[in-house]
This record gives sequence, structure tokens and C-alpha cells, in this order.
Amino acid sequence: MKNEFIIKQFKNVIRQQDLYKLSYTMPTTPMHEPGMIEQMQANIPNLLEPLNLSEPELSEVLFITSYPPKECGIATYSQDLIKVLNTKYDQSFAIKVCALETENEKYHYPENPSYILETTSPASYIETADKINRNPLIEIIVVQHEFGLFNGNENEFAAFLGALKKPVVMAFHTVLPHPDALFRDRVNELIELSEAVVVMTRNSEKILKEQYTIEPGKIRVIPHGTHLVPHLDKNILKEKYGLTDRMVLSTFGLLSSGKSIETTLEAMPDIIRSHPDVMFLIIGKTHPSVSRSEGEKYRGMLEDKVTDLHLNEHVRFINFYLPLNELLEYLQLTDIYLFTSIDPNQAVSGTFSYALSCGCPIISTPIPHAKEVLKNDLGLIVDFRNSKQLGDAVVHLLDDEEKRNNISLNGLHTMASTAWENSAIKHAMLFNDISDENIITHYNLPPVNLDHIKKMTTDFGMIQFSKINQPDISSGYTIDDNARALIAMCQHYELSRDVKDLKYIYIYFTFIQHCLQSEGYFLNYVNEDNQFTSQNHTANLADANGRAIWALGYLISIGHLLPMDLRENSEATLNLVLNNLNTMHSARAMSFAIKGLYYSNITMKSPKHSAIISALANRLLQMYKHESDDTWKWFESYLTYANSVLPEAMLCAYIDSGDTVFRDIAKSSFDFLMTHIFIDNRIRVISNKSWMQRGEKPSNFGEQPIDVGYTIIALGKFYEVFMEEDYIIKMETAFNWFLGNNHLNQTIYNPCTGGCYDGLEEKHVNLNQGAESSVSYLMARLTMEKYDTHIMKLKQSANKYFAYN
Repeated sequence: MKNEFIIKQFKNVIRQQDLYKLSYTMPTTPMHEPGMIEQMQANIPNLLEPLNLSEPELSEVLFITSYPPKECGIATYSQDLIKVLNTKYDQSFAIKVCALETENEKYHYPENPSYILETTSPASYIETADKINRNPLIEIIVVQHEFGLFNGNENEFAAFLGALKKPVVMAFHTVLPHPDALFRDRVNELIELSEAVVVMTRNSEKILKEQYTIEPGKIRVIPHGTHLVPHLDKNILKEKYGLTDRMVLSTFGLLSSGKSIETTLEAMPDIIRSHPDVMFLIIGKTHPSVSRSEGEKYRGMLEDKVTDLHLNEHVRFINFYLPLNELLEYLQLTDIYLFTSIDPNQAVSGTFSYALSCGCPIISTPIPHAKEVLKNDLGLIVDFRNSKQLGDAVVHLLDDEEKRNNISLNGLHTMASTAWENSAIKHAMLFNDISDENIITHYNLPPVNLDHIKKMTTDFGMIQFSKINQPDISSGYTIDDNARALIAMCQHYELSRDVKDLKYIYIYFTFIQHCLQSEGYFLNYVNEDNQFTSQNHTANLADANGRAIWALGYLISIGHLLPMDLRENSEATLNLVLNNLNTMHSARAMSFAIKGLYYSNITMKSPKHSAIISALANRLLQMYKHESDDTWKWFESYLTYANSVLPEAMLCAYIDSGDTVFRDIAKSSFDFLMTHIFIDNRIRVISNKSWMQRGEKPSNFGEQPIDVGYTIIALGKFYEVFMEEDYIIKMETAFNWFLGNNHLNQTIYNPCTGGCYDGLEEKHVNLNQGAESSVSYLMARLTMEKYDTHIMKLKQSANKYFAYN
């Protein structure tokens, strides 16, 4: 007979095409039984075998750009952007490169580019355009534009663009104000030949709109990307690089006279008089084009000035094009970053952006980028070539550690939206908009990363809060966080069988035991000295107790994988609290407890546990009957936090008891909740700013990772039981909230640290990566791991089918 589950999946994935007519024998095992989903995943390929379909080739996005090993800002920019686009979207489209060379500049590339455009050869423009046009896979062409790249061949470049038969995105790295008529006409021609134009600052957008001819809707502002960094300890880094006990000033980039490094050198004597421990790092080799034309003349001048001013003990030249990780470490150890460019029209600076994203307080000359960014206590601006102003500004900041720290923190929050991950999201959205739906982006699942979870964990337990990604031991510990951490680590151990997980399972379980009181209930709050705090006597501990029972039950459910002492102790601990469960009346506390007892019953069903499950579920049932009507199918007169736990608990009660009343209420309440939090193909959980009252619209903003994580877990459980494709689709949509599918189009998960940001606000992301958020993300990610194979096979099946037809 037909397997309705498979039929529904393919109906959705291939948009009602006739592949869903394929039949497959429905297994007799109930779909919520352990191992059933895995069995279904393994059998999916059988559906495709009769058609003998091959994998389709991905659509391509072609970058026309200078590219490493060429050493220049645009080459580095393109490499960084392409790397992150591939990380996030390489299952959606393929990135190809057309590298720019000249007759006198040839390169050996680590990976051969698809095309090479020799910008000094008129014939190369014609030949390359023809080759590009003959590739049917190319959907979009992205040009990383700097005027010097096509100097002397502007007409050939314009003709080349005109010959291309694919939509062009023109990314202007420089936008010059006050153009003469000839220059303005040339730029306007490039704009006219482009489907979209990308600039990196609002100032550049303003200049294009006011001084050139462009439709406003054609411009996208996508800031220069920046790297997420782990924010390593500054003192440890200084020791690593031989800078212990020094106050470090730095600047970096390919050297040329336009950087005016001498402005800083001339200020150094006055700075040293106030701060004799200062060291100025000049990081970077001479710009290749400068080196070809004048050799090391400029560097030699700087070295002579260092000698003349007796600065040898206070200036260090690092004459290398540093690897990225080393460069970012130098920036993280920097106390003040100095940007002294003398180009008043420099639209954007990658070095400036990188320094800000590493938390460097910045003193800069007034280039447009600096004037736009360094507002609201984000840095200081000094005049061009003014050594006196620069020196005074440096001394002022060195004298005021609190001000430096505030500038650093403000800079991190301001630059968060410019992370390369967010730049990639904005570029992918642009590709979607102009590709006539030939490019449909799907986020890749990031690798599972336990680094931040382990960093937040001491030998006693998981620390509650963090400052950015640094654990804040003064915040102490909670059973809430350690219970969730125990579940997450059990999930990971269940999937990976990594014996290193057992250390953390023991830590979190032991913490729960520590919180258990002789009366059979748990305290929640523990300070940094491992002592219970007075908050335990003023706060409602019901939900915390429910979470502890959930964690104990989940631990018991994988007991067959665990050492015997852990299995026996977890069962004994749960038995000590059972008598108090009948006193629970908080909806969420009861729901967490139901989940815990449901999981504990998976391996060996206990009549006592089942009786408590049914008793608690009947209380939820009475709440539902009291509050629900035709338009409000819920247990309370409002939606608050952890909402999805309530219907999930009812579903667990149904699985345990077989009572279809529990099942029906679980489904009606869950589907009701889904209609309020899934809007316009994204999840928007109930705001923590104000709860949603019956009859009111939900508030926007103030979205917490924990609610998204709980929703994903619940969707997985509903999918197992009801086999409705909408649940698996919503799981992916909800998880994509962490990856950028939210109202800010910014990543909430930090792939550099493995942590998760603490919240999504109206205009910013809270960059702290505390235990609640980071563990909630991990629980969601591990839940997705369970279903990812199935999701991917469905997508691949759809792709094969479309290609076949």
C-alpha cells in the first residue's frame, strides 16, 4: 500500500509534481518508536532507483575579481566572502572565479580559477565574455570593482559588461565624490550595465544617489565584512608575541605613503614621555605595486625616522603579509589601533573594519568610513597629518582604561552586523532577488561544536552568564542551565558515542544531585563559591524542578549506553523526587516533568511513572478546557515563554498512555501555537518584552534562542508521531533563525566560538553567549542532526527530479 508519509514529503518538496505517485511499503512499526526515523531515512533511496536520476549541477555565481595569491585588499575581500558563502550555501549554488591579471602580473593559484581576464588585453575581454556566455550554469556575475583594476581599458571593460548575457552585480569598493562630467558618465555607464550595485557605506550610497544617475532601488548597502574572533586573553597574546607589560599601538596593511605612518612616528616622543611602556607595531609588507615602482623607499624613510627619533625600543616593523589568524591575534592584543590614511575620499577600509571587530579602540583620520562609524563613543577622529592631535588622543585613551573598554565593547556591538556570515546572508538574498528563482538558497547546517559549552563548564557545573564569549564566574550556576546542558550532552553522546562526553555528563548530573534537598525538591541558584544563594528563597522554583526531572529522565533513557553507576544513580535520584510531583501546578513545570517521566519510561516502563504522567496531563487538560474556545486553543489566557513544551508534554502523555484525548489536545494546541509564531516563512517566537494576551497581536522583537530551541524539539516529536511534512519544514525554518532567517537577517549562532548570542532585539543582536542560549542552540542543532539526513535526501530527490524534467 502507499506510504502516505513519503507521498506527502515528495508532494511538498517537488511542488506537486508526479514523483509522489511512487509507492513504497508502509512499515508496521509505529513512527514514534526508537529507530523508526532512521529506518525511513535508509529506505528513501529506493524511491529514486527506478528513475536512475543523476545529481543535477548547481547554478553558478561568477566572481570577477583580483584573487590571491595577489596581495591586495580586493583579493583578500573576495577570498573571505567566497569562503563564507561556500560554508553557508555550497549546497545551493557554486561560486566560480574569474581572476584579474595584467600582462606583467601573472599568478599561480592554489585552485585554478574558471576564467582569467587579462585587463590590459582588449582581446581578452572579448574572449572571456564569450566563454562566460557559453556556460549555461552561470546565473549571476559579481564584479568586485576598483578603478585602478581597469585603468587605461575603461572602454573595453564597459564593452565586456555589455556583451555579458547574465545579470551583473557591480560592487563598488570606491565611490568618488564630485566627479567631472567624463568620470560621471563612465560610472553611470557601469551602473546602467548592472542589475544591482553594491556599496559598503551609507555615505557611498548617498554620493551615488546625489551625484550620479542611479535608481534608488538598484543600490544595496552591504558593509565590508569582518571576522568573528574568539576574543582571546590580551595578556596571554602579548606574552606569546613578546609584548608583555607593553601598551600596544598598531596599524596594519600593505604599506604605501598614503598611509602616512610618519604621522604616528612623529607623535611617538610625546606619547613615550607619558607612557614609556608603549610599543607601536607597523604590520604589513610594502604594497606590491609600490614595491615595483619605487622598491622599499617608503619603508626606508620610516626606518630612518625611527632611528632619528630614537624610537628603536618603541617601534617594531612586522614586514610580512601575515596569515589571517596571526593578524587577528595581533589586533586582539592591541590597546589602540591607529588609522592615519591621508585620502579624504577613501570610501571604505578593510583594515579599519577588522580592527573594530577585534575590539580595538580606534583613532582615525576623517575618511568617510571613519566619520560614518566612529560615532557615539566608538573612537576618536583627528585631522590629516596632525601628529600633535594624534599624540594627545593616544595619551588621552592610554590614561583612561575605562574609556578604552567602553569604546571596545561599543565597537564589538556596532560591528556585529558586519560579520562575514552576515555579509554572506545579504549577498545570498541579493542573488535570490535577481536570479528569477533559479537560485534558491538553503542554509547549510554548521558542524556540531562543543567548544563554548566546554569553556562555560567548570569542574562543578556550567556557569550561568558570559560577557561576550568569556564565562562570567561571578554569575554563578543554576540547575536550569545544568539540566539543559545534561540533556544536550546526552543527545551528543547518543549520536556520537564520544567517551569524552561522559566527563561533562557526570559534571552536570552531579550538580543536579548537589541541588537536591532532603525534602525531595531542588534548589536552583548557586554562587561562584558553590553555595546556595538567597534567591532560592524568593524565586519560584517550580519550573527549575521540572527541568531537573526532564534532564534525569533523558539521562535514564540512554542508560543502556552509560556506565552502570551513572545509570543507577540517575534512577535513584529521580525516585527521590517523585512524591513531590503531585504538588506541581505550574503548567511548564508539569510539562517538563511529564517529558522527564516519558523519557525514563522508554527503556523500562514504570506504572508509577505512567500514573504520574496521566495525572499531570489531566491537569493540563483541565487548564485547556477552561481557557480554550474556537479561536483560542490554549492552556492559558496568554502565550509566554517555553510555549511549545506544553503541547509536546501532552503528546508525550499520549505516547505513554495511548489516550487519544491527550493526542488531540496536543495537536490542536500545537497547531494553534504554530499559526502565531510562523509568519512569512520564518519563525518569530513570543517576545520576552511582553507576553501575548488573548485577543491581542504578538509583540515584535525580544526573541530568545531558548524558545526557538524548544520549538524545534517539539516539532521533531510531532513529526515522529503525525508524519506531517509541515512539521519537518517548520523545523528547518526554525533552525534557520539561528543562521540568519530572522528580521535582522543576522546570524545568532557564532561559528567561531560555538556559542549562541543571547537574544534578537529590534535593531541589534545581544552578543553575550550565556549558558541558556548556547545550550538551547546545541539542543536544537543535535535535534536537527537526527533528522538532517532525511531532510537532505528529500531536497536531493527534488533537485534530481527537476533536473530530470
